[in-house]
Amino acid sequence: MCKYTEMGSVIMEIERDAYLQQLIERKDNGMIKVITGIRRCGKSFLLFTIFKRYLLENGIDTDHIIEIALDGIENEELRDPKVCFKYIKDTMKDDGKYYLLLDEVQFMPRFEEVLNSLLRMSNIDVYVTGSNSKFLSSDIVTEFRGRGDEIRIYPLSFAEFYSVYEGDYDDAWDDYMIYGGLPQVVSLQSERQKADYLKNIFANVYLKDVIERNKIQNVDEIGILVDVLASAIGAPTNPSKIANTFASERQMSYTNKTISNHIDYLADAFLISKANRYDIKGRKYIGANLKYYFTDLGLRNARLNFRQQEPTHIMENIVYNELLIRGYNVDVGVVQIFDKDKEGKRVRKQLEVDFVVNQGNQRYYIQVAYDMTSEEKQNQEFNSLRNIPDSFKKVVIVNGSKRPWRNDEGFVIMGMKYFLLNADSLEF
Repeated sequence: MCKYTEMGSVIMEIERDAYLQQLIERKDNGMIKVITGIRRCGKSFLLFTIFKRYLLENGIDTDHIIEIALDGIENEELRDPKVCFKYIKDTMKDDGKYYLLLDEVQFMPRFEEVLNSLLRMSNIDVYVTGSNSKFLSSDIVTEFRGRGDEIRIYPLSFAEFYSVYEGDYDDAWDDYMIYGGLPQVVSLQSERQKADYLKNIFANVYLKDVIERNKIQNVDEIGILVDVLASAIGAPTNPSKIANTFASERQMSYTNKTISNHIDYLADAFLISKANRYDIKGRKYIGANLKYYFTDLGLRNARLNFRQQEPTHIMENIVYNELLIRGYNVDVGVVQIFDKDKEGKRVRKQLEVDFVVNQGNQRYYIQVAYDMTSEEKQNQEFNSLRNIPDSFKKVVIVNGSKRPWRNDEGFVIMGMKYFLLNADSLEF
């Protein structure tokens, strides 16, 4: 582990090899590399420190690396697309290969025109970062028709966090559950510093950014919406339910459409993710009642003043994020069964499967259980898996450090520690 100094303070450098590898694999492929993710998750550091170091170590001259950070006041004039394009052209003094590292591209209006012009030049390889998914996907994907190559960056996985944590697993796990994985948080020493930092950037960076970018008039509404979503991570909900909550508990009118738009804005800023519900037996998506998870739990907890620390839902959110980091497509599963009620009548029931996980032709069904000590709890977790009519692997992730094992029904049971610290843990 090496350290570097930034603004007088010592910051730990965290290896982010998986993302570096993705950049290396895409180098010189003739496409625009678009690095996306929530603000402050390490995109700029990945590009301007880790990837730049890789280029220099592999023989690229410093004067063939063009760096522009558009969110810095020193580059304000370069937010003008014509000025920026001229600056890039003027910097390219010969026919050798140049590498353009362009940070927070959404600060430039009509940036897609600049990038399109650069695509026509054979001796420049372009890397851009951005912090708004709609903005980037709608403009870049449409404009370049398959010539944009997205690399999604997340806050630190638990394994990345643990690699620089000064303490044992249990302390690291407790810290991660409370304060999340934003890289800056790792360098802060006291709990007070971490809490203040997270509260401050939620209000003054993330929420402010969403409000300003989307020209939201009623600031109170979206603030309360964030609180509602933060209080209900992993619980199925929809705009109608949320509107009813506003009406009954807050005596506020908040239309379904406005709620739906505001949720989209939060998702576009990578603050939250939506998980669709999938009918496993019927092999179809169920439109109603999505689940929402926070990209960083530290931000979620800070928003709630660290009051709601329910380990079951937090653990579920961490597993969800980890699966996304590993590149899986993740849905929430529903299994329809018929059962008998107290009077013996045949009734239809829905059983939940926490996650239906897909990658290529591989599929896993995953349950997340904080506590499996009682027989009742075991039956609850296993029952939905028992009713899945296929032979894909079924996994139960439990709290603690239990090594994986298979029970008599063929279900794999593994501890959270094993799941998080072994990148191929699902292949057991």
